[in-house]
Amino acid sequence: MIRFSIFIFWLLHFLPLPVLAPIGKGMGMLLYWLGRERRRVARVNLRLCFPQLGERQREKTVRAHFRAFGQSLLDRGILWWSPERRLRHLVRVEGLEHWQAVLDKPVIWLAPHFVGLDMGGVRLTADHPLVSMYSRQKSRAIDRLLLHARTRFNPSIMVSRQEGLKPVIKAMKQGLPFYYLPDMDFGARDAEFVPFFGVPAATVTALPRLAKLTGAAVVPVVTRQLPGGKGYVARFYPSWENFPSGDSNADTLRMNQFIEERVKEMPEQYFWLHKRFKTRPPGEKKIYGG
Repeated sequence: MIRFSIFIFWLLHFLPLPVLAPIGKGMGMLLYWLGRERRRVARVNLRLCFPQLGERQREKTVRAHFRAFGQSLLDRGILWWSPERRLRHLVRVEGLEHWQAVLDKPVIWLAPHFVGLDMGGVRLTADHPLVSMYSRQKSRAIDRLLLHARTRFNPSIMVSRQEGLKPVIKAMKQGLPFYYLPDMDFGARDAEFVPFFGVPAATVTALPRLAKLTGAAVVPVVTRQLPGGKGYVARFYPSWENFPSGDSNADTLRMNQFIEERVKEMPEQYFWLHKRFKTRPPGEKKIYGG
């Protein structure tokens, strides 16, 4: 079944993006109707993060998210097989001057989990090799495709989470930017409970620790999916001043607040299908049940 799905992705990747995009959005709505559990997770997340919105507005955002997510899934075929020139055409890079301003030091590209995350990351490898971390997939075929996409344009380094940060630090010392995905719940280990939209969230504190250890500048980069199949924009933001401050909790809160601001700009594109609040402070009940 997986190999057949990969074959379908391969066939579809030849289509122009304005044609591929609505097919992807349609697939997203199919996932909405079939994915009862993930639909529930998205609803819980949005209720916690946007309690001021009415139920109808939140449900509209849930559906919009599934459509954006479905499109991003089908667009993976472009990452896996399309030539570099097509990727450069489909993903525009903005704000490069913010990275170029800190070329004299190691750098962490802070890349939150929006649906365009992989499109932006792979596009950036066409210009410069980087180092990033990934989670091994259960399917070997999918795992190989993801690694192929992320390393096929330049000799980038992908480090599995099981390997830890040592290979990342080594690569950063060799001049590679670290494309860092900071905003998932990996449990209480090496994490602090820091508010995310006012809700305590187990947040890994690696960003300030790594910045201090390597002397790296933090330059956020967020990728936006454009409407109507018009592609994506990977935008660099100014490097953070006075970071790290020496207060791990305050630094991690600063990171979460930056992500919150970007989420407010495009709430349908944030990765709401992840159980961001799965790990709870001692004594608090589980949010997602089970």
